Amino acid sequence: QVRLVESGGGVVQPGGSLRLSCAASRNFFGVPAMGWYRQAPGQERELVAEVTSSSTTNYGDSVKGRFTISRDGAKNTVDLQMNDLKPEDTAVYYCKYLGRRYFGDITRDYWGQGTQVTVSS
Repeated sequence: QVRLVESGGGVVQPGGSLRLSCAASRNFFGVPAMGWYRQAPGQERELVAEVTSSSTTNYGDSVKGRFTISRDGAKNTVDLQMNDLKPEDTAVYYCKYLGRRYFGDITRDYWGQGTQVTVSS
């Protein structure tokens, strides 16, 4: 099985910064796509940022220019640097890996348990 563990959430004032990290419990076959999603109360889960297996990055419109996703292939981790945080960024943030555990495995999503980010004065 694969377990993803997020860290780095917390409470921050508007304009502040936080860095989220996600680590997988095992390596994948090849390079998995990795991403961060978030879900605010009463809202659907939405893409925040992702880095594909070919290292292309994509960002949600609301975080462009403020958030940066980065991957460490050797450590099998993905980070999300969040700057200039706003109250509307408040949500539970989830990391997701899309990949195969070994040759011949099927490609599937793996999700972390989520970490709370609260932006409030």
